[in-house]
Amino acid sequence: MEGEVWRLITPTFMHSGFSHMLFNSFSLILFGPALERMLGSGKFLFVYLFSGIIANLATLLLEPLTYTHVGSSGAIFGLFGYYIAIIIFRKKMMSQQNAQIILILSAVSIIMTFLQPNINIIAHLFGLLGGLLLGAIPYFTKKDLSDSIHTTASWASSQRKNISFQSPVKVLIWAMIIILAILGFWK
Repeated sequence: MEGEVWRLITPTFMHSGFSHMLFNSFSLILFGPALERMLGSGKFLFVYLFSGIIANLATLLLEPLTYTHVGSSGAIFGLFGYYIAIIIFRKKMMSQQNAQIILILSAVSIIMTFLQPNINIIAHLFGLLGGLLLGAIPYFTKKDLSDSIHTTASWASSQRKNISFQSPVKVLIWAMIIILAILGFWK
């Protein structure tokens, strides 16, 4: 707020400890190379940095000025957001299995954002949103957007039909697993 604009960038390279660095490095190593091959090094770096800056800017504007944080996770979530944009707008670039893996890991990461203590929720959500918007911007023509919404709605409708035919025992078992996992995180 006092002209120290570099503070919007520097948190993107900081970690709160070894486990935080390990998790973010693992995510970057696991998801970064494929996205970098799709985008090229320059665009990949731009997506990473832009997502981190958006996450840090949102933190600055929405959290108290005394709020201290490290922002590398916001940039990682930006990569997830960009992948989600690929899944929505460029389905042919990624196999169905890889798309499902990305969606599941993104959902788990978002859920964990709310369950773990000392997480900058704002940075995670706005990093994800920044990456999603960067991936979606080239596809905001009326026809492409309409086609994408129609395809996504059709897919969601088919998934809803699949869910309605699930065995009640199977649903109950999954519900118990989720409840036990949530309780285990609150110990």
